[in-house]
Amino acid sequence: MLKSKTFVKKTRSGGVMKIVREHYLRDDIWCGSEVCTECKQESTALQRDPCMESNLCSYQHYVIPDTNVVLHQIDVLEDQVIRNVIILQTVLAEVRHRSAPIYKRLKDIIHEKEKNFYTFTNEHHRETFIEREPGESANDRNDRAIRVAAKWYSEHLKKSESDTDPLKVVLLTNDQGNKQKAEESGLLVYKCEEYIKSLIGNPELVDRLALSNDDKNDITSSKVLFPEHLPLSRIQAGLKNGTFLQGTFRASRDNYLEATVLIQGLQNLNRSVYQDVVAVQLLPRDQWVAPSSVVLQDEGAAKDDNEEEGEEEKELRVSAAEAARKPTGRVVGIIKRNWRPFCGMLNASIIKESTRHLFTPADRRIPRIRIETRQADALAGQRIMVAIDGWPKHSRYPNGHFVRSLGSAGDKETEQQVLLLEHDVPHQAFSQAVLSFLPTMPWDITPEVMVNREDLRSLTVCSVDPPGCTDIDDALHCRELDNGNLEVGVHIADVSHFIRPGNAMDKEAANRGTTVYLCGKRIDMVPELLSSNLCSLRSNVERLAFSCIWEMNREAEILKTRFTKSVIKSKASLTYAEAQMRIDDTTQTDDITKNLRGLNKLAKILKKQRILKGALTLSSLEVRFHIDSETHDPIDLQTKELMETNSMVEEFMLLANISVAQKIFDEFPDCAMLRKHPAPPPSNYDILLKAAKSKAVEIHTDSAKALADSLDVATVEGFPYFNTLLRILATRCMMQAVYFCSGMDSDFHHYGLASPIYTHFTSPIRRYADIIVHRLLAVAIAADKTYPDLMDKQKQSALSNNLNYRHKMSQYAQRASVAFHTQLFFKSRGILNEEGFVLFVRKNAIIVLIPKFGLEGTVFFDSKNKAAPKVVFDEEGPSLTVEQHTFHIFDRVMVTISLDASNIQHQKIRMSLIEPVIPGVSVSAPEVEPLAKKPRLDR
Repeated sequence: MLKSKTFVKKTRSGGVMKIVREHYLRDDIWCGSEVCTECKQESTALQRDPCMESNLCSYQHYVIPDTNVVLHQIDVLEDQVIRNVIILQTVLAEVRHRSAPIYKRLKDIIHEKEKNFYTFTNEHHRETFIEREPGESANDRNDRAIRVAAKWYSEHLKKSESDTDPLKVVLLTNDQGNKQKAEESGLLVYKCEEYIKSLIGNPELVDRLALSNDDKNDITSSKVLFPEHLPLSRIQAGLKNGTFLQGTFRASRDNYLEATVLIQGLQNLNRSVYQDVVAVQLLPRDQWVAPSSVVLQDEGAAKDDNEEEGEEEKELRVSAAEAARKPTGRVVGIIKRNWRPFCGMLNASIIKESTRHLFTPADRRIPRIRIETRQADALAGQRIMVAIDGWPKHSRYPNGHFVRSLGSAGDKETEQQVLLLEHDVPHQAFSQAVLSFLPTMPWDITPEVMVNREDLRSLTVCSVDPPGCTDIDDALHCRELDNGNLEVGVHIADVSHFIRPGNAMDKEAANRGTTVYLCGKRIDMVPELLSSNLCSLRSNVERLAFSCIWEMNREAEILKTRFTKSVIKSKASLTYAEAQMRIDDTTQTDDITKNLRGLNKLAKILKKQRILKGALTLSSLEVRFHIDSETHDPIDLQTKELMETNSMVEEFMLLANISVAQKIFDEFPDCAMLRKHPAPPPSNYDILLKAAKSKAVEIHTDSAKALADSLDVATVEGFPYFNTLLRILATRCMMQAVYFCSGMDSDFHHYGLASPIYTHFTSPIRRYADIIVHRLLAVAIAADKTYPDLMDKQKQSALSNNLNYRHKMSQYAQRASVAFHTQLFFKSRGILNEEGFVLFVRKNAIIVLIPKFGLEGTVFFDSKNKAAPKVVFDEEGPSLTVEQHTFHIFDRVMVTISLDASNIQHQKIRMSLIEPVIPGVSVSAPEVEPLAKKPRLDR
């Protein structure tokens, strides 16, 4: 032990706690090298590698990077060429403190055995630990600790090396002062860039170098394009006194030059990138503007740094009526960058002899990025990843570096990988650490498993799911009791039995948050052995379940509710269509069919009761692809048809979720994980009210019930599709339902379901929130033990935030997958003529819904290549008059649909109006997007 430090810490209860920290030093810590004869080691990490030679180092060597090299050059370190690297404990601790994402990436590299990365605990080695000197900063002390450890390695390995085969240690640092001190102490030291550029036979690695601060101004012009960002001290003072506001910058999906905080134009955005946390200063009231009704077209042309503000930006500044104006501001500083590697392509029009190129991200909300690459020819037509290094005030675009190539643009595997990366969907294979917690096979139900568990294997339980479903997490039963009442059970897969709190599998599931369903592919939240086997409630096999069982009368009134861990044996795994056929076929009288008929009858009553309470029945179109079994290309596309059995299952899932929500809240009022659906602000309904008014229909939005009643009677003679369109539009007015911790909020109400309390209990195979709810319910009924994090409302709240984020991103990823397969479908089908309806009107475009395919496209009326037609936009209508024809919401149109693949990164479905005919106008839709919401309420 070197020494002990004693200090006093206050506890939450107001008391004090005496803490003693002791620092131990050892002299038997291995250096990790295979050539070492001094250390007594059982295995080695650092090995001889002929590839690790460079023009600077003609001998084999080990590399020691300092903290800043790891933080800024992690993309280089991840390359398979870089091996035999010593990560000092000092560096690892600093990286952990300064960047959690890079720390995780570094840990992943260390765990790759073939990379030969070795962690050396220099802070506990007798000969490498150093004390901080009086007046020495923590940063200077750590730099000195790194130099001392590098010096020790050099001396230590000299004792083992032969004269003919020297093995050296190279220190990498970009800090000039640190480099100079290292050289003065006799160390072999290089800047990261000069070392990487000298590696023999690996020129592509140079592209991965992040630009240093010295390099960042080389690529920019001398003209200052942006205001200087304020220092953090001024930002913090401004936030405290109310001069500045803090918020997350989220660019508009329609208009990438506009944010939801209403910051318009490049100057006011001031180098903020989507999802950066920024400080905003409100502009004077006379400079406030309305959100733009312009939808920007990205034609792929990039502007030079010296170009003046574009017409599209000037268009945003058009003043509006005072009532429509919103508080408008400008970004004065960046509080936290949220940069990540971005997918996209090199800008083909800019590829020349130069090594400097513009990269166009796949996400239109991200600005183009300047990079240096010597592989431009090889990367043409490839999807690549690029990371941002910085954004100087002299440059219109941020500077960055190449990370890696993903494959050819348009290739199905490549595009699928892009959409997963762009939507931050964790999709790597489950690690061995995760898989190690799977149960060993064959797995059986033992007497120990049956403790606190009810045997329900004799019940006629069955599941009803979509065709092809292998992760079956819910099943139902219904039987008549001796007293004439009915017993109804919802049986949910007991995933929490297999995933225990805090282990590697639990942490991975918590991070993933949800299973992501793409067209033809599923990204599981839990390993397949659980999702499709041991937890899946397949027919004729015994499975562990968590059951919610009610006693009801014939009017579906609940008389008793109980919850129990159970064992079931499903008698049938049916599709919705198969279950519907059994119910409708009067000749079938078996137990399963009787079961289904009883459930269906009760479900109709339950639905009627819900609607009477004010639950909304909204609408959205969901498409289903028929995929070719060999090519995996879509060969047909149609909207899904909902049956009574869809509603039957949904009603009982909703009822179970409500019953469980009440139980866990009653038991744990401060830490129950619940789900709420906030009521929309009145302004959200503006577009719905205007659309209804245009057809002389009145809609009331005072409450969910008023809205539901209005929608029920909203009809237009001769327009049977009107009510569906109105419900689709109403869906767009809704807020997002979110998870939250009951101890951190007071508003529990679920607006769409008209329920005072709600949670998710019924899908633990595909949602982590349900696993937490299962654990809470198990503790509530004494079927399992609790653990500290479950009862910590702060941690439950943080977990809820991650689950909300993962859920939202999975929805976007699923939508992007449908959009890509829609493009494949139209690529193979050629030109089609279809009926559509105007869903929205904008200042320069109409957005058309094609019901047959469940998709919508933006139809523009301006083109850079042709004279623009006379266009008049009426915001109050809203309506758009093009030449002599006026478009209103819900107007019927006929369009010709085809795929425009001229821009391989942003392929578009092109639409041309057939009806109405407008002379001299040719219109197109740059993007087609499937509808976002599914009509499953919030099951």
